[in-house]
Amino acid sequence: MKKTTLVIMAAGIGSRYGGGIKQLASVDASGHIIMDYSIHDAIEAGFNQILFIIRKDIEKDFREVIGTRIEEMCSAHGVEVGYCFQSLTDIPGTLPEGRTKPWGTGQAVLAAKDLIDSPFAVINADDYYGKSIYKEIHDYLQEDHPDNAFCMAGFILKNTLSDNGGVTRGICQVRDGFLTNVVETKNIQSDAVADGVQLDPESYVSMNLWGLSPAFLATLEENFQVFFEKEVPGNPLKAEYLLPILIGELLQKQALTVKVLPTHDKWFGVTYAADKASVTESFRQLIQAGVYKDDLYSDL
Repeated sequence: MKKTTLVIMAAGIGSRYGGGIKQLASVDASGHIIMDYSIHDAIEAGFNQILFIIRKDIEKDFREVIGTRIEEMCSAHGVEVGYCFQSLTDIPGTLPEGRTKPWGTGQAVLAAKDLIDSPFAVINADDYYGKSIYKEIHDYLQEDHPDNAFCMAGFILKNTLSDNGGVTRGICQVRDGFLTNVVETKNIQSDAVADGVQLDPESYVSMNLWGLSPAFLATLEENFQVFFEKEVPGNPLKAEYLLPILIGELLQKQALTVKVLPTHDKWFGVTYAADKASVTESFRQLIQAGVYKDDLYSDL
């Protein structure tokens, strides 16, 4: 079986949602956080390396809340754990004066390039994706594909919305099972209306769960240079190098393919402080239904 890596983008930790670090908030009676469930599901599906992308300034808190605990559990199951650090200054140019905003998900994944040597999946730290999609992505990554043939989790829009405010989603255009375009759409409400426009609640959306090849890292690096030369001068404080935007651009150039792996699981995450209660209740119901054990990792 091929080695497969789960890359967890957690460098955004510290963004506040009404006072508290949202990605490190407990979501069950045992003190687990959303990331615990993602790691559990990935290991159960067959992933055998976990890479955390964090910032140096949160390393101590991160290790205390989850890192050290995960390292011990992974060690017992023969799963490697590594840390990579996203930095504002790890750029192909000069840091613009006054820039404090991170460079985005594209640069985050680049932070892990020296530790990735196998097919890999990328996820957000604070999103719960459901169990089934990890198996689907893992199985895809186990197969032999061209270096530019990727996959993504195709969530159904209505399964990814919040009752507590608008969300941004990548609305996908799909033909014959393959992605043809991603349109970033902001302020989507719980009724699938975005700024007065009714969207199809059954349409596919990207939730930043991608299956990629190690060869993609060179493409990512080359295009970061292009982004820095073309995008940053016009918007030095806020320009972001985002994975779905880059993949969308490369699709238009027919430089890659992305197979959409449909999932009907319900996504949840803590976008707003008010989401916390419903997320905790959702995990309680999953445990009650036997999807997970109270002692989360005991069934691995």
